[in-house]
Amino acid sequence: MSVELSVEELAGRVGVPTSTVRMYQTKGLLHPPRKVGRTARYDSSHLQRMVLVQRLQERGFSLPSIAELIAAREQGATVAEVLGLSGGPEDWVPLGLRELRRLVKARDLRPKLLRRASKLGLIRWRAGRPQTRRWALESGLRLCELDMPPEEVLDQFVRLRAGTDQIAADFVAVFERRLWPQVAAGSNQADQLGRVRALLEELTGIAEGVVVGALRQSVREAAEEFARRHELVPAQGEGPAWLSQPVPVLREHLTDSAEEDPDIERFLAEEEHQ
Repeated sequence: MSVELSVEELAGRVGVPTSTVRMYQTKGLLHPPRKVGRTARYDSSHLQRMVLVQRLQERGFSLPSIAELIAAREQGATVAEVLGLSGGPEDWVPLGLRELRRLVKARDLRPKLLRRASKLGLIRWRAGRPQTRRWALESGLRLCELDMPPEEVLDQFVRLRAGTDQIAADFVAVFERRLWPQVAAGSNQADQLGRVRALLEELTGIAEGVVVGALRQSVREAAEEFARRHELVPAQGEGPAWLSQPVPVLREHLTDSAEEDPDIERFLAEEEHQ
């Protein structure tokens, strides 16, 4: 429902003096009101903005940080971009026709394929030209060299995103449950935006390390299963034929008269006394 408020009425709604409303306007926290003659008229959007600013202040965000958040959002920035998380705008690279032809064979380069890649977030369009993530371009070029069909690559990406979406949701839940209360408890600090950025950046790094480590272990186990399935390794409990044959032993001149190494003797003596 639309409302129309004077500066006094807006200030009264949120419980601040009129000077605070004008200060918010000066600092870019509140957009200008509509002018009716010489009278300023505020609406529900100003009321919502005032409530937002107060909420962020209560959680320890400084007015300059709040202004930064608001300005970035008004320019279309995502939360990830505002917080400086990895994979931001700098990660997008132009995708020219030459790269497309390297990624997709001419017979497969169809609007349907590009529409699907765009819907999945692998391609975005700026001024009528495609862009893609740097990692997607590098991975895609290598998969193309391995002659992987593009539709199958996109199918695999859909399944992969289902897994990464769940992982991301789990880590955000951990942040909300364990770390966000710490942020709220420190609301008397000078500013919280830097702290939130640092915590999320650290959590992202931990998540990436865990995912990469777990993925490597899964690939190792899957490779073992692949080798068994294609009989590339002996069956369980069965050793190779050469295992029963004696292993040749190299003769080494290790006798009591061998020259002693004083460094080794000293090291072993120190170890025994610890």
